[in-house]
Amino acid sequence: MLYQLNVVQPIRYSSNCTMPDNSSIDLSRSVLYSGPVDPAQWLGLHKTEGKLLDYLRYNLMMLALLAFEVTVYRHQELYRLRRNKVPPPTRTLFHDITRRHLDDNVLSCVKYFLNYFFYKFGLETCFLLAVNVIGQRMDLFAVSHAFGLITVLSRRSRKCIASVWPKYCYFLSGLLFFQYLLCIGFPPAACKDYPWRPPSSNMDSNVVKWLFLPDHLMPPNPLFLLYDFLLLLGASLQLQVFEEELQSSVQILAGDNSELEGDDGQIFDLIRRLRLNTVPDFMLCRSYLDMMKVIIFSYMFWFVLTIIFITGTTRISIFCMGYLVACFYFLLVGGELLLKPVKSILVYWDCLIGYNVFVITMKNILSILACGFIKSVVLNHCWLIQLFSLACTIKGYTKRTGDHLGQRLFLFPVAAEEGLQESLLPVCGPGPAKYSTLGLQVHSHNTRV
Repeated sequence: MLYQLNVVQPIRYSSNCTMPDNSSIDLSRSVLYSGPVDPAQWLGLHKTEGKLLDYLRYNLMMLALLAFEVTVYRHQELYRLRRNKVPPPTRTLFHDITRRHLDDNVLSCVKYFLNYFFYKFGLETCFLLAVNVIGQRMDLFAVSHAFGLITVLSRRSRKCIASVWPKYCYFLSGLLFFQYLLCIGFPPAACKDYPWRPPSSNMDSNVVKWLFLPDHLMPPNPLFLLYDFLLLLGASLQLQVFEEELQSSVQILAGDNSELEGDDGQIFDLIRRLRLNTVPDFMLCRSYLDMMKVIIFSYMFWFVLTIIFITGTTRISIFCMGYLVACFYFLLVGGELLLKPVKSILVYWDCLIGYNVFVITMKNILSILACGFIKSVVLNHCWLIQLFSLACTIKGYTKRTGDHLGQRLFLFPVAAEEGLQESLLPVCGPGPAKYSTLGLQVHSHNTRV
Protein backbone atom coordinates (compact mmCIF):
# COMPACT_ATOMS: atom_id res chain seq x y z
CA MET A 1 0.00 0.00 0.00
CA LEU A 2 2.95 2.35 0.60
CA TYR A 3 3.82 1.98 -3.09
CA GLN A 4 0.54 3.75 -3.95
CA LEU A 5 1.66 7.04 -2.31
CA ASN A 6 2.16 10.02 -4.57
CA VAL A 7 5.73 10.48 -3.37
CA VAL A 8 6.63 7.21 -5.12
CA GLN A 9 7.32 8.01 -8.77
CA PRO A 10 8.29 4.89 -10.77
CA ILE A 11 9.49 7.02 -13.68
CA ARG A 12 12.45 8.20 -11.60
CA TYR A 13 14.07 4.78 -11.26
CA SER A 14 12.73 3.07 -14.39
CA SER A 15 15.11 1.67 -16.97
CA ASN A 16 15.01 2.37 -20.70
CA CYS A 17 16.00 -0.75 -22.65
CA THR A 18 16.97 -0.05 -26.25
CA MET A 19 17.85 -2.53 -28.94
CA PRO A 20 21.41 -2.34 -30.37
CA ASP A 21 21.78 -1.05 -33.90
CA ASN A 22 22.53 -4.37 -35.57
CA SER A 23 20.66 -5.44 -38.69
CA SER A 24 21.63 -9.10 -38.19
CA ILE A 25 19.46 -9.37 -35.07
CA ASP A 26 16.05 -10.90 -35.62
CA LEU A 27 13.85 -8.39 -33.81
CA SER A 28 10.92 -10.79 -33.86
CA ARG A 29 12.86 -13.18 -31.64
CA SER A 30 14.61 -10.72 -29.34
CA VAL A 31 13.62 -8.80 -26.27
CA LEU A 32 11.45 -5.86 -27.28
CA TYR A 33 10.57 -3.08 -24.87
CA SER A 34 8.20 -0.21 -25.53
CA GLY A 35 9.02 2.52 -23.07
CA PRO A 36 10.58 2.45 -19.61
CA VAL A 37 10.61 -0.73 -17.51
CA ASP A 38 9.68 -0.43 -13.83
CA PRO A 39 11.79 -2.82 -11.68
CA ALA A 40 9.08 -2.79 -8.98
CA GLN A 41 6.71 -4.63 -11.34
CA TRP A 42 9.00 -7.65 -11.17
CA LEU A 43 8.42 -7.62 -7.38
CA GLY A 44 4.65 -7.52 -7.84
CA LEU A 45 4.10 -3.81 -7.19
CA HIS A 46 1.90 -1.82 -9.56
CA LYS A 47 0.49 1.65 -9.52
CA THR A 48 -3.30 1.39 -9.47
CA GLU A 49 -5.33 3.93 -11.38
CA GLY A 50 -8.62 2.76 -9.88
CA LYS A 51 -9.58 1.77 -6.37
CA LEU A 52 -6.97 0.36 -4.07
CA LEU A 53 -9.43 -2.32 -3.00
CA ASP A 54 -9.29 -3.85 -6.48
CA TYR A 55 -5.53 -4.18 -6.16
CA LEU A 56 -5.74 -5.86 -2.74
CA ARG A 57 -8.81 -8.05 -3.30
CA TYR A 58 -6.86 -11.31 -3.57
CA ASN A 59 -4.87 -10.58 -0.41
CA LEU A 60 -8.05 -9.70 1.46
CA MET A 61 -9.76 -12.83 0.15
CA MET A 62 -6.91 -15.01 1.43
CA LEU A 63 -7.02 -13.26 4.81
CA ALA A 64 -10.80 -13.76 5.03
CA LEU A 65 -10.49 -17.49 4.30
CA LEU A 66 -7.81 -17.95 6.93
CA ALA A 67 -9.87 -16.03 9.49
CA PHE A 68 -12.94 -18.16 8.70
CA GLU A 69 -10.93 -21.37 9.13
CA VAL A 70 -9.52 -20.28 12.48
CA THR A 71 -13.00 -19.24 13.66
CA VAL A 72 -14.53 -22.62 12.81
CA TYR A 73 -11.78 -24.61 14.53
CA ARG A 74 -11.88 -22.42 17.64
CA HIS A 75 -15.66 -22.82 17.93
CA GLN A 76 -15.35 -26.60 17.55
CA GLU A 77 -12.65 -26.75 20.21
CA LEU A 78 -14.71 -24.60 22.61
CA TYR A 79 -17.80 -26.75 21.99
CA ARG A 80 -15.92 -29.95 22.88
CA LEU A 81 -14.32 -28.43 25.97
CA ARG A 82 -17.67 -27.35 27.37
CA ARG A 83 -19.18 -30.81 26.88
CA ASN A 84 -16.08 -32.85 27.76
CA LYS A 85 -15.95 -34.45 24.30
CA VAL A 86 -12.89 -35.89 22.65
CA PRO A 87 -12.19 -34.82 19.04
CA PRO A 88 -12.75 -37.64 16.51
CA PRO A 89 -9.64 -39.45 15.25
CA THR A 90 -10.59 -38.65 11.65
CA ARG A 91 -12.10 -35.55 10.11
CA THR A 92 -15.28 -36.84 8.50
CA LEU A 93 -18.69 -35.52 7.49
CA PHE A 94 -20.71 -38.33 9.04
CA HIS A 95 -19.26 -39.43 12.38
CA ASP A 96 -21.81 -42.24 12.84
CA ILE A 97 -20.77 -44.03 9.61
CA THR A 98 -17.89 -46.51 9.85
CA ARG A 99 -16.60 -49.53 7.95
CA ARG A 100 -19.34 -51.69 9.52
CA HIS A 101 -22.04 -49.63 7.80
CA LEU A 102 -20.53 -49.90 4.33
CA ASP A 103 -22.56 -52.98 3.34
CA ASP A 104 -25.90 -51.94 4.84
CA ASN A 105 -27.48 -50.05 1.94
CA VAL A 106 -26.69 -47.63 -0.88
CA LEU A 107 -27.09 -44.54 1.31
CA SER A 108 -24.66 -45.84 3.93
CA CYS A 109 -22.21 -46.77 1.19
CA VAL A 110 -22.36 -43.24 -0.27
CA LYS A 111 -21.85 -41.70 3.18
CA TYR A 112 -18.90 -43.99 3.87
CA PHE A 113 -17.12 -43.00 0.66
CA LEU A 114 -17.84 -39.34 1.34
CA ASN A 115 -15.97 -39.88 4.60
CA TYR A 116 -13.15 -42.15 3.53
CA PHE A 117 -12.89 -42.09 -0.27
CA PHE A 118 -9.40 -40.60 -0.23
CA TYR A 119 -8.44 -42.93 2.59
CA LYS A 120 -9.24 -45.91 0.35
CA PHE A 121 -8.41 -44.59 -3.11
CA GLY A 122 -6.08 -41.67 -2.43
CA LEU A 123 -3.06 -43.40 -3.94
CA GLU A 124 -4.90 -44.09 -7.19
CA THR A 125 -6.13 -40.49 -7.23
CA CYS A 126 -2.54 -39.25 -6.95
CA PHE A 127 -1.55 -41.44 -9.89
CA LEU A 128 -4.38 -39.94 -11.96
CA LEU A 129 -3.25 -36.44 -11.00
CA ALA A 130 0.31 -37.30 -12.05
CA VAL A 131 -0.87 -38.54 -15.44
CA ASN A 132 -2.99 -35.39 -15.79
CA VAL A 133 0.10 -33.24 -15.18
CA ILE A 134 2.02 -35.18 -17.83
CA GLY A 135 -0.81 -34.91 -20.35
CA GLN A 136 -1.39 -31.21 -19.77
CA ARG A 137 2.25 -30.15 -19.86
CA MET A 138 4.05 -32.44 -22.35
CA ASP A 139 7.40 -30.73 -21.73
CA LEU A 140 10.66 -31.40 -19.93
CA PHE A 141 9.10 -31.22 -16.47
CA ALA A 142 6.42 -33.64 -17.58
CA VAL A 143 9.24 -36.07 -18.32
CA SER A 144 10.45 -35.54 -14.73
CA HIS A 145 6.96 -36.31 -13.43
CA ALA A 146 6.86 -39.42 -15.60
CA PHE A 147 10.12 -40.74 -14.16
CA GLY A 148 8.88 -39.92 -10.66
CA LEU A 149 5.73 -41.93 -11.35
CA ILE A 150 7.80 -44.85 -12.64
CA THR A 151 9.96 -44.75 -9.49
CA VAL A 152 6.91 -44.90 -7.22
CA LEU A 153 5.13 -47.62 -9.20
CA SER A 154 8.27 -49.76 -9.27
CA ARG A 155 7.90 -50.21 -5.50
CA ARG A 156 4.72 -52.19 -6.24
CA SER A 157 3.46 -52.91 -2.72
CA ARG A 158 1.64 -50.29 -0.66
CA LYS A 159 4.09 -50.67 2.23
CA CYS A 160 7.10 -49.95 0.01
CA ILE A 161 5.32 -47.03 -1.65
CA ALA A 162 4.56 -45.58 1.79
CA SER A 163 8.26 -45.70 2.67
CA VAL A 164 9.30 -43.72 -0.41
CA TRP A 165 6.30 -41.36 -0.47
CA PRO A 166 7.88 -38.61 1.72
CA LYS A 167 10.76 -38.35 -0.77
CA TYR A 168 8.23 -38.11 -3.59
CA CYS A 169 6.52 -35.20 -1.79
CA TYR A 170 9.88 -33.45 -1.39
CA PHE A 171 10.53 -34.00 -5.08
CA LEU A 172 7.20 -32.42 -6.04
CA SER A 173 7.78 -29.49 -3.68
CA GLY A 174 11.23 -28.77 -5.08
CA LEU A 175 10.00 -29.10 -8.64
CA LEU A 176 7.13 -26.67 -8.01
CA PHE A 177 9.43 -24.13 -6.37
CA PHE A 178 11.95 -24.34 -9.21
CA GLN A 179 9.23 -23.86 -11.83
CA TYR A 180 7.95 -20.84 -9.93
CA LEU A 181 11.41 -19.27 -10.17
CA LEU A 182 11.46 -19.99 -13.90
CA CYS A 183 8.09 -18.30 -14.35
CA ILE A 184 9.35 -15.20 -12.52
CA GLY A 185 12.47 -15.07 -14.66
CA PHE A 186 15.21 -12.50 -14.66
CA PRO A 187 14.24 -8.86 -13.89
CA PRO A 188 13.55 -7.19 -17.25
CA ALA A 189 14.78 -3.86 -15.92
CA ALA A 190 18.34 -5.19 -16.21
CA CYS A 191 17.93 -5.00 -20.01
CA LYS A 192 19.63 -8.37 -20.43
CA ASP A 193 18.38 -11.01 -22.82
CA TYR A 194 18.64 -14.71 -22.05
CA PRO A 195 21.50 -16.70 -23.60
CA TRP A 196 19.07 -18.87 -25.57
CA ARG A 197 17.86 -15.83 -27.51
CA PRO A 198 19.54 -14.05 -30.48
CA PRO A 199 22.10 -12.87 -31.29
CA SER A 200 23.95 -15.28 -28.98
CA SER A 201 21.81 -18.32 -29.88
CA ASN A 202 19.57 -19.60 -32.64
CA MET A 203 17.47 -21.83 -30.40
CA ASP A 204 13.93 -22.27 -31.66
CA SER A 205 11.00 -20.87 -29.70
CA ASN A 206 9.41 -24.29 -29.54
CA VAL A 207 12.51 -25.68 -27.84
CA VAL A 208 12.42 -22.85 -25.31
CA LYS A 209 8.78 -23.62 -24.60
CA TRP A 210 9.41 -27.38 -24.27
CA LEU A 211 12.29 -26.78 -21.87
CA PHE A 212 10.09 -24.37 -19.86
CA LEU A 213 12.84 -21.77 -19.83
CA PRO A 214 12.24 -18.15 -18.76
CA ASP A 215 11.88 -15.89 -21.74
CA HIS A 216 10.83 -12.27 -22.26
CA LEU A 217 9.33 -13.00 -25.67
CA MET A 218 7.52 -16.25 -24.76
CA PRO A 219 7.28 -16.50 -20.95
CA PRO A 220 6.46 -19.89 -19.40
CA ASN A 221 2.80 -20.64 -18.88
CA PRO A 222 2.08 -20.22 -15.14
CA LEU A 223 -1.11 -22.26 -15.49
CA PHE A 224 1.04 -25.40 -15.48
CA LEU A 225 1.93 -24.67 -11.87
CA LEU A 226 -1.74 -25.17 -10.96
CA TYR A 227 -1.62 -28.79 -12.16
CA ASP A 228 1.60 -29.37 -10.22
CA PHE A 229 0.02 -27.82 -7.12
CA LEU A 230 -2.99 -30.14 -7.33
CA LEU A 231 -0.62 -33.11 -7.56
CA LEU A 232 1.37 -31.84 -4.57
CA LEU A 233 -1.86 -31.32 -2.62
CA GLY A 234 -3.00 -34.89 -3.33
CA ALA A 235 0.43 -36.28 -2.46
CA SER A 236 0.47 -34.38 0.84
CA LEU A 237 -2.97 -35.71 1.76
CA GLN A 238 -1.87 -39.22 0.84
CA LEU A 239 1.19 -38.82 3.08
CA GLN A 240 -1.19 -38.07 5.93
CA VAL A 241 -3.23 -41.16 5.01
CA PHE A 242 -0.12 -43.34 5.19
CA GLU A 243 0.44 -42.08 8.73
CA GLU A 244 -3.18 -42.47 9.86
CA GLU A 245 -3.76 -45.95 8.47
CA LEU A 246 -1.22 -47.33 10.94
CA GLN A 247 -3.31 -46.17 13.90
CA SER A 248 -5.65 -48.78 15.37
CA SER A 249 -8.37 -46.21 16.14
CA VAL A 250 -8.49 -45.17 12.48
CA GLN A 251 -8.50 -48.78 11.28
CA ILE A 252 -11.59 -49.52 13.41
CA LEU A 253 -13.50 -46.61 11.89
CA ALA A 254 -12.27 -46.53 8.29
CA GLY A 255 -11.09 -50.11 7.77
CA ASP A 256 -7.78 -51.82 7.17
CA ASN A 257 -5.69 -50.79 4.15
CA SER A 258 -3.08 -53.54 4.49
CA GLU A 259 -2.53 -55.88 1.56
CA LEU A 260 -2.63 -59.67 1.49
CA GLU A 261 0.90 -60.99 1.28
CA GLY A 262 1.81 -64.50 0.26
CA ASP A 263 3.26 -66.60 -2.54
CA ASP A 264 1.61 -69.10 -4.84
CA GLY A 265 0.47 -72.18 -3.01
CA GLN A 266 1.28 -70.74 0.39
CA ILE A 267 -1.27 -70.12 3.10
CA PHE A 268 -1.63 -66.64 4.53
CA ASP A 269 -0.48 -65.98 8.05
CA LEU A 270 -2.48 -67.32 10.95
CA ILE A 271 -3.92 -63.97 12.01
CA ARG A 272 -5.46 -63.34 8.62
CA ARG A 273 -6.87 -66.85 8.39
CA LEU A 274 -8.54 -66.49 11.76
CA ARG A 275 -9.99 -63.09 10.91
CA LEU A 276 -13.68 -63.58 10.17
CA ASN A 277 -15.22 -62.14 7.04
CA THR A 278 -18.31 -60.18 8.05
CA VAL A 279 -19.18 -58.97 4.54
CA PRO A 280 -22.45 -60.52 3.31
CA ASP A 281 -22.54 -62.51 0.11
CA PHE A 282 -23.46 -59.95 -2.53
CA MET A 283 -23.81 -62.54 -5.31
CA LEU A 284 -27.37 -63.20 -4.11
CA CYS A 285 -28.35 -59.65 -5.23
CA ARG A 286 -30.73 -58.97 -2.36
CA SER A 287 -30.41 -55.17 -2.74
CA TYR A 288 -29.34 -52.49 -5.17
CA LEU A 289 -26.01 -52.30 -3.38
CA ASP A 290 -25.43 -56.00 -4.10
CA MET A 291 -26.22 -55.38 -7.77
CA MET A 292 -23.68 -52.58 -7.88
CA LYS A 293 -21.05 -54.87 -6.34
CA VAL A 294 -21.77 -57.59 -8.88
CA ILE A 295 -21.34 -55.10 -11.73
CA ILE A 296 -18.08 -53.77 -10.31
CA PHE A 297 -16.42 -57.03 -9.24
CA SER A 298 -17.75 -59.32 -11.98
CA TYR A 299 -17.76 -57.12 -15.08
CA MET A 300 -15.07 -54.52 -14.42
CA PHE A 301 -12.48 -56.89 -15.93
CA TRP A 302 -14.28 -56.86 -19.28
CA PHE A 303 -14.84 -53.12 -19.08
CA VAL A 304 -11.07 -52.59 -18.67
CA LEU A 305 -10.41 -54.80 -21.69
CA THR A 306 -12.84 -52.68 -23.69
CA ILE A 307 -10.92 -49.54 -22.74
CA ILE A 308 -7.64 -51.23 -23.73
CA PHE A 309 -9.10 -52.23 -27.10
CA ILE A 310 -10.37 -48.69 -27.78
CA THR A 311 -6.95 -47.30 -26.83
CA GLY A 312 -5.21 -49.71 -29.20
CA THR A 313 -7.48 -48.93 -32.17
CA THR A 314 -7.62 -45.14 -31.81
CA ARG A 315 -4.29 -44.73 -33.63
CA ILE A 316 -2.10 -47.03 -35.67
CA SER A 317 1.41 -47.19 -34.21
CA ILE A 318 3.86 -49.52 -32.54
CA PHE A 319 2.58 -48.42 -29.12
CA CYS A 320 -1.03 -49.25 -29.93
CA MET A 321 0.02 -52.70 -31.12
CA GLY A 322 1.13 -53.47 -27.55
CA TYR A 323 -2.34 -52.61 -26.26
CA LEU A 324 -3.97 -54.87 -28.86
CA VAL A 325 -1.65 -57.77 -28.03
CA ALA A 326 -2.43 -57.38 -24.32
CA CYS A 327 -6.17 -57.13 -25.00
CA PHE A 328 -6.30 -60.24 -27.18
CA TYR A 329 -4.19 -62.18 -24.69
CA PHE A 330 -6.53 -61.36 -21.82
CA LEU A 331 -9.52 -62.21 -24.02
CA LEU A 332 -7.91 -65.54 -24.89
CA VAL A 333 -7.35 -66.38 -21.24
CA GLY A 334 -10.79 -65.07 -20.30
CA GLY A 335 -12.26 -65.55 -16.87
CA GLU A 336 -9.68 -68.21 -16.02
CA LEU A 337 -7.26 -65.41 -15.19
CA LEU A 338 -9.41 -64.43 -12.22
CA LEU A 339 -9.21 -67.98 -10.85
CA LYS A 340 -5.42 -67.93 -10.61
CA PRO A 341 -3.58 -67.05 -7.37
CA VAL A 342 -3.58 -63.39 -6.42
CA LYS A 343 0.15 -63.00 -7.01
CA SER A 344 -0.13 -64.36 -10.57
CA ILE A 345 -2.98 -61.97 -11.37
CA LEU A 346 -1.02 -59.02 -10.02
CA VAL A 347 2.01 -59.92 -12.17
CA TYR A 348 -0.10 -59.69 -15.35
CA TRP A 349 -1.70 -56.47 -14.20
CA ASP A 350 1.64 -54.94 -13.18
CA CYS A 351 2.98 -55.63 -16.66
CA LEU A 352 -0.03 -53.89 -18.21
CA ILE A 353 0.30 -50.87 -15.91
CA GLY A 354 4.05 -50.72 -16.51
CA TYR A 355 3.55 -50.75 -20.28
CA ASN A 356 0.94 -48.00 -19.98
CA VAL A 357 3.32 -45.76 -18.02
CA PHE A 358 6.10 -46.57 -20.50
CA VAL A 359 3.94 -45.43 -23.42
CA ILE A 360 3.01 -42.22 -21.61
CA THR A 361 6.67 -41.47 -20.95
CA MET A 362 7.79 -42.24 -24.50
CA LYS A 363 5.00 -40.16 -26.07
CA ASN A 364 6.12 -37.30 -23.88
CA ILE A 365 9.77 -37.67 -24.83
CA LEU A 366 8.93 -38.04 -28.53
CA SER A 367 6.89 -34.85 -28.43
CA ILE A 368 10.15 -32.97 -29.00
CA LEU A 369 10.28 -34.73 -32.39
CA ALA A 370 6.58 -34.43 -33.09
CA CYS A 371 6.61 -30.64 -32.80
CA GLY A 372 9.46 -30.39 -35.30
CA PHE A 373 12.30 -29.46 -32.96
CA ILE A 374 14.88 -31.73 -34.61
CA LYS A 375 14.14 -31.44 -38.32
CA SER A 376 17.39 -33.06 -39.44
CA VAL A 377 16.40 -36.34 -37.78
CA VAL A 378 12.80 -36.69 -38.93
CA LEU A 379 12.92 -34.94 -42.28
CA ASN A 380 11.95 -37.32 -45.09
CA HIS A 381 11.50 -40.18 -42.60
CA CYS A 382 7.80 -40.85 -43.04
CA TRP A 383 8.16 -44.42 -41.76
CA LEU A 384 9.45 -43.10 -38.42
CA ILE A 385 6.54 -40.70 -38.15
CA GLN A 386 3.91 -43.32 -38.86
CA LEU A 387 5.61 -46.03 -36.80
CA PHE A 388 5.31 -44.00 -33.59
CA SER A 389 2.21 -42.05 -34.67
CA LEU A 390 3.90 -38.75 -33.96
CA ALA A 391 1.67 -35.70 -33.85
CA CYS A 392 2.20 -32.38 -32.15
CA THR A 393 -0.82 -32.27 -29.85
CA ILE A 394 0.57 -29.50 -27.61
CA LYS A 395 -1.23 -26.19 -27.86
CA GLY A 396 0.67 -22.98 -28.41
CA TYR A 397 3.63 -24.20 -30.45
CA THR A 398 4.75 -22.18 -33.44
CA LYS A 399 4.19 -23.77 -36.83
CA ARG A 400 6.87 -23.18 -39.44
CA THR A 401 6.35 -22.37 -43.08
CA GLY A 402 9.07 -24.74 -44.26
CA ASP A 403 9.28 -28.51 -44.19
CA HIS A 404 8.63 -29.84 -40.73
CA LEU A 405 7.14 -32.80 -39.02
CA GLY A 406 3.43 -32.96 -39.73
CA GLN A 407 3.80 -31.72 -43.33
CA ARG A 408 3.04 -34.17 -46.14
CA LEU A 409 2.13 -36.61 -43.39
CA PHE A 410 -0.82 -38.92 -42.82
CA LEU A 411 -2.11 -38.84 -39.30
CA PHE A 412 -5.57 -38.81 -37.91
CA PRO A 413 -6.12 -35.06 -37.47
CA VAL A 414 -5.62 -33.76 -33.96
CA ALA A 415 -7.44 -30.50 -34.44
CA ALA A 416 -9.93 -31.92 -36.98
CA GLU A 417 -8.89 -29.26 -39.51
CA GLU A 418 -8.53 -31.66 -42.43
CA GLY A 419 -11.42 -33.01 -44.42
CA LEU A 420 -12.46 -36.64 -44.70
CA GLN A 421 -10.51 -37.21 -47.90
CA GLU A 422 -7.32 -35.84 -46.36
CA SER A 423 -7.53 -38.13 -43.34
CA LEU A 424 -8.24 -41.46 -45.07
CA LEU A 425 -5.12 -42.02 -47.15
CA PRO A 426 -1.42 -41.54 -46.33
CA VAL A 427 0.47 -38.77 -48.08
CA CYS A 428 4.26 -39.04 -47.69
CA GLY A 429 7.20 -37.78 -49.62
CA PRO A 430 7.99 -34.43 -51.24
CA GLY A 431 6.02 -32.79 -53.99
CA PRO A 432 2.42 -33.19 -55.09
CA ALA A 433 0.86 -36.61 -54.78
CA LYS A 434 -2.34 -38.13 -56.06
CA TYR A 435 -4.04 -41.26 -54.79
CA SER A 436 -7.11 -43.00 -56.10
CA THR A 437 -8.68 -45.83 -54.14
CA LEU A 438 -12.26 -47.09 -54.18
CA GLY A 439 -13.32 -44.14 -56.32
CA LEU A 440 -11.96 -41.61 -53.80
CA GLN A 441 -9.34 -39.18 -55.11
CA VAL A 442 -7.02 -37.28 -52.81
CA HIS A 443 -4.78 -34.43 -53.98
CA SER A 444 -1.91 -33.08 -51.92
CA HIS A 445 -0.23 -29.79 -52.82
CA ASN A 446 2.29 -29.76 -50.01
CA THR A 447 0.19 -27.42 -47.92
CA ARG A 448 0.86 -26.78 -44.29
CA VAL A 449 -0.98 -29.02 -41.82
